[in-house]
Amino acid sequence: MAADGKAVENGVSGQSLKTIQDFDPPRRPKKNIFAIACAVLASMTSILLGYDIGVMSGAARYIKRDFVISDTKVEILMGILNLYSLLGSAAAGRTSDWIGRRYTIVFAGAIFFTGALLMGFATNYSFLMFGRFVAGVGVGYALMIAPVYTAEVSPASYRGFLTSFPEVFINAGILLGYVSNYAFSKLPAHLGWRFMLGVGAIPSVLMAVGVLAMPESPRWLVMQGRLGDAKRVLDKTSDSPEEAQLRLADIKEAAGIPEHCTDEVVQVSKRSHGEDVWKELLLHPTPPVRHILVCAIGIHFFQQASGIDAVVLYSPTIFEKAGITSEDQKLLATVAVGFVKTLFILVATFTLDRIGRRPLLLSSVAGMIFSLGTLGIALTIIDHSHEKLMWAVVLSISMVLAYVAFFSIGMGPITWVYSSEIFPLKLRAQGASMAVAVNRVTSGVISMTFLSLYKAITIGGSFFLFAAVAAVAWLFFYTMLPETRGRTLEDMEVLFGKFYRWREAHAMLKEKKKNQTEVNGGDNGNGGQIQLGTKE
Repeated sequence: MAADGKAVENGVSGQSLKTIQDFDPPRRPKKNIFAIACAVLASMTSILLGYDIGVMSGAARYIKRDFVISDTKVEILMGILNLYSLLGSAAAGRTSDWIGRRYTIVFAGAIFFTGALLMGFATNYSFLMFGRFVAGVGVGYALMIAPVYTAEVSPASYRGFLTSFPEVFINAGILLGYVSNYAFSKLPAHLGWRFMLGVGAIPSVLMAVGVLAMPESPRWLVMQGRLGDAKRVLDKTSDSPEEAQLRLADIKEAAGIPEHCTDEVVQVSKRSHGEDVWKELLLHPTPPVRHILVCAIGIHFFQQASGIDAVVLYSPTIFEKAGITSEDQKLLATVAVGFVKTLFILVATFTLDRIGRRPLLLSSVAGMIFSLGTLGIALTIIDHSHEKLMWAVVLSISMVLAYVAFFSIGMGPITWVYSSEIFPLKLRAQGASMAVAVNRVTSGVISMTFLSLYKAITIGGSFFLFAAVAAVAWLFFYTMLPETRGRTLEDMEVLFGKFYRWREAHAMLKEKKKNQTEVNGGDNGNGGQIQLGTKE
């Protein structure tokens, strides 16, 4: 602060004069509007997946009638997009290292736009499946690139807030899909579902236009040796010039560029363009990288294996099993699911950086276990009853809403935040794409088998199974996942590597931060330097 500067200049005998402002508590940095705008624009890619999930939950019923297809074909139609998206997320790591994060977002939008139009104009089941294939590749690109770009642009002080945006937009897309189902359900059956699917092309156009206002990721620019461009982006997206310098120094160190190098453009080894990364990630990983990989893949697997896509995609079927028979009421109840999901994701977005990842994640999964178990009990009672039990119907609907609410305050957003912030710079794109691939495979398996699963073990039994998976997830998260709130992206390799004994590394970093604070102590507690450590 200017006041601090004057106090030092006017100091007597090496002691600074204190002003009344010196006794004020330190102010939190103001939100960086430019960084927020970049995160919003990048995260809009996630609307594409959300819209497709939401819209298919209603459109599938009309497609089944129009094309006269079996339940098995409906299951495949619902879940196959997740498997197709594997191609996109597998290619996205290399593509984003090659053409940059920004143009990868444009590419994702263009592919999904084509897929949405193909689905809207489909004349038979095979044509529709081809449209799903094209849209799925676009979704895979979008899912991988949005969290990576956002994490690389965001300052550490509210990286969790910004990196949770992709999940916010997935939820907004689901809600839009549900609303679209209700709006177009009044049209003739053969037209309604075409409009539901075709309208999905609109967000991809808006996204491709908006991306022109975004800068390239500073970390990607450094990987290309464009230090001058990276510095200009960091100056715009950091809380202060000091933080911009520190972030640039951290990125240069991670990329193997000497700290004293201040050239506009430097030569970078070819390895920075993505070669040999898979060897470091899979064949010869260091203990920290192995721990990071286990955590990223684990959190993505459990996010989907605990049944969220079954509830979101098949909510009209679940409400039908609970005793709601009217088509309008089923669609309206589904809109309520989308509304609750979106509302609670916003709560999580504003609490991630205040409360931390672990407390929110563990509370969220505990709530999911309770709501899934209770939903299983309610649906089993309804299944075995010969008359309509109103209390069980209300309990079932309440537990579906409670489940999506608990999912959205922790498991939903933290999966994307956590996996995008823990990988080292040179492994980040490929590491994130591997985690997304696991996410999509698990989601595809769940959504393509749910109808068969509940016919085999009953609808109640299905939710008991999901509750058991969520219980295993809670134990895994409690044991293996360190807290990452407020850590710089380059701190992660210190924090990880000891697996279930990660608390030792956490204590070491805490002590290091304490020592740094004492060394820098004299001038208002921070010596004019930006502090990026945890808020203990």
